[in-house]
Amino acid sequence: MKNHVTVGVDGSTESRAAARWAAREALLRQVPLRLVHAVDWLLDPVLPGVGPSGADKWADRALTEAAQELHGRHPSLEIMTRCPTGRPAAALAAEAADSALLVLGSRGLGGLTGFLVGSVALSAVAATDTPVVLVRGPDEQEEAASGSEAGAGAGAGIVVGIDIQEAGDRVLTFAFEEAERRGCRLRVVHTWKMPPAYSYVPFLDSDNARDIGRSVTRTVEDMLLPWRHKFPDVDVSTGVSMGSAAERLLDACRGAELVVVGRRLRHSPLGAHLGPVAHAVLHHAAAPVAVVAHP
Repeated sequence: MKNHVTVGVDGSTESRAAARWAAREALLRQVPLRLVHAVDWLLDPVLPGVGPSGADKWADRALTEAAQELHGRHPSLEIMTRCPTGRPAAALAAEAADSALLVLGSRGLGGLTGFLVGSVALSAVAATDTPVVLVRGPDEQEEAASGSEAGAGAGAGIVVGIDIQEAGDRVLTFAFEEAERRGCRLRVVHTWKMPPAYSYVPFLDSDNARDIGRSVTRTVEDMLLPWRHKFPDVDVSTGVSMGSAAERLLDACRGAELVVVGRRLRHSPLGAHLGPVAHAVLHHAAAPVAVVAHP
């Protein structure tokens, strides 16, 4: 049974924010927290000029400081530490294999640029079937919270984006479970587009658009029925609209505690395979983003 939460730490502000988020998640789940520091010192040194012994001391210090801070905040939380060797993404993915959740930090770039999701984080997301949460630094999280009153996602709690054309069981289960743990609202977002044939029509028939919208809404509601029955205490709302999935989801998740997106399971040597919606949310949503792999 996967009975702990794993978080990558490297001493940065972003990883400390991720560790604090992961600690709260572990407490909600009532499971231990595993702190992992993974660096390939030979091929990708974080500190140029630092030898193996100095690197080991630096890694131990990063883990010790993170563990001490979290223990001070949460004395009852069981904390473990690990310092595996190897390429960071592969090491983190290996550590995630027996975990319920992998948590990583990401850096804000400011303005409209969004957030920097580094190659290690993207590769780790692609290399594991375990759900991965990317957490922004504390400044970005405060900005997200302060913008919640004016944002379309005000009081949104958790937001999940779904695609009715794909099997989203794992995505929905993760989102409903998180909402149930937190006792917060869950907003399900889906967008649709007119059939390709309409691109050849000189004008859009508003009646047809409304009919398609109603049909899609019914499909979404039918899709959610099993989860509504399984999680009767979760307050669920739906947002079904025509337009860009990424834009609608980013708008809906302003001020949210967590946004959940799916990614298709694709095992390929060609690198990370994130859909355009997941990619946009990872780079532009201020809230923590959970990426859940599904068939």
